[in-house]
Amino acid sequence: MQIRNRRRVVLFLTILACHASFASDLALVHARIYTSPTEPAIADGTILVHDGSITAVGPSARIKLPFLARSVTVIDCKGKVVTAGFWNSHVHIFTKGLLHAESLSSAGLSSQLEQMFTRWGFTTVFDIASLLDNTNIIRRRIASGEIRGPRILTVGEPFYAKGGTPVYIRGFLQENHISLPEAESVPQAVQRVDQQIHDGADGVKIFAGSIENGGVLIMPVELATAIVAEAHRAGKPVFAHPSNTEGINVSLKSGVDVLAHTTPMSGPWTPDLVQRIKAANMALIPTLTLFEVEAKKFGESPQDAANDMRYASQQLRSYSDAGGQILFGTDVGYTDYFDTAEEFKLMSQAGLSFGQILASLTTNPAARFGYSAHSGRIAKGMDADLVVLSADPVQDITAFSRVAFTIRLGRIIFGKL
Repeated sequence: MQIRNRRRVVLFLTILACHASFASDLALVHARIYTSPTEPAIADGTILVHDGSITAVGPSARIKLPFLARSVTVIDCKGKVVTAGFWNSHVHIFTKGLLHAESLSSAGLSSQLEQMFTRWGFTTVFDIASLLDNTNIIRRRIASGEIRGPRILTVGEPFYAKGGTPVYIRGFLQENHISLPEAESVPQAVQRVDQQIHDGADGVKIFAGSIENGGVLIMPVELATAIVAEAHRAGKPVFAHPSNTEGINVSLKSGVDVLAHTTPMSGPWTPDLVQRIKAANMALIPTLTLFEVEAKKFGESPQDAANDMRYASQQLRSYSDAGGQILFGTDVGYTDYFDTAEEFKLMSQAGLSFGQILASLTTNPAARFGYSAHSGRIAKGMDADLVVLSADPVQDITAFSRVAFTIRLGRIIFGKL
């Protein structure tokens, strides 16, 4: 009798273990799946996920749910579209709702991250100016599972030339008792690069051109070059805020990897400038909506605002047509305009196709930042970072903003079943 009871216990524990092994399993069924920007859609497809990775993807008729299917969370995606998780390559962990993260509630932080990021399908964001210690706290709380949020890559504090803290953020810094360092010398800047990377920074951001009262302060080329070289020695990418053509030239001479904005205040980009940027293998983040938001904020005339948008659109189109790499980014965290629909519309109006916009959200940033081996596409063995859209962006490009579910490593971080 005792042996029989022991066998029953072993059998029960075995069954329990089998169920537990499928606890993180997920199945997305009957979806229209865009596995990558260049592959044809799967019209009625299924994706299986186990332990944060994709284990199968293909037509629903060929993909069977695993044994003990009742332990698998099934999302019926009939009438919906699934793509790889989106990247936003220009954000800031710098809003009041994210500052002093050590004292913020889990619910409050999750809500703020949802409003800014996960609600719009972002499974990865690159924060390109914040307080590194504060951003690290948020990253740790996400990693522990305490709060819901995307993967956050960060540059921490940006690099300004002496006197180059931008005029438009000085009030915010004073109001929140924040002091950001300025680069006093090349040795001091290089030491800071090393320290920030040691403390967890995934890249570096320089203000090659910083907007000040009366003009743009250009970072000295020797300072920019030293900062970029030190970051590259550590294998880290460098972003630049250019502001104008002079800022772009500093970025080119110093070896910057990513232009954080187009530069509408400098007028149209010439074919020669476009080719120089392309030859330097720079990526471009257009942030078109930002210029609309800023024009309203600072009371620009309708004519000036229209010129800004025309020039920014021309720059994006020229660089895309030349084969330059485009990364999606919104500057959210500086701007509080969270909705992404306008950015998609403006990118489409600038001439980018559905596939090019999807690439800017997925494969391009994954490749640029060294994640393409496991991120940016839907395929067996890739990270289960997925977006479920309520409509097809091939039919309406703003459908990229109509997110039903955001899934990070197989876990639903936005959306309700």
